[in-house]
Amino acid sequence: MTENTHSDGRHDFDFFHGHWRTRNRKLADVLDRDCTTWVEFDSTLRCEPVLGGLGNVEPFSAPAMPPSGEPLDAMTLRLFDPRTGNWRIWWISPRQPGLLDDNPMEGRFSGTHGEFFAVEIINGDEVRVKWDWDDFGPQGARWEQRFSYDDGVTWHLNWSSVHTRSD
Repeated sequence: MTENTHSDGRHDFDFFHGHWRTRNRKLADVLDRDCTTWVEFDSTLRCEPVLGGLGNVEPFSAPAMPPSGEPLDAMTLRLFDPRTGNWRIWWISPRQPGLLDDNPMEGRFSGTHGEFFAVEIINGDEVRVKWDWDDFGPQGARWEQRFSYDDGVTWHLNWSSVHTRSD
């Protein structure tokens, strides 16, 4: 066992390394602020460290993504910046093949809870995006996505994922 000599945040996502089964609950159309129809689906993912622990990659696979029922393969890339103590997170999917978002999610953990923020243009509107991560210990974790249409005054949950370790 090696001693952790870094307390700057670079190990914040170490809890998530490995294989996971995920139960997802999301709005049928997360980009439609008036959508109230929730859908559920299962997915799997595998999180692996890269760059000596300064990042990780997480391929994601859903055999049937509602409402279309089409499969989805996507990936998350997380990179830690030791200068700021923040993580930057990119979601990579067939929606924008060959591109990384210009404005990744950015934030950090405090204890077992992490908050990550970005601003996106959705349907012509500037929308604040928030991702919450919760480390429930060796066997579980949760990720949630919220949008704010009023500059962060209120936040609307539109996707929640409960992860259960499968390795």
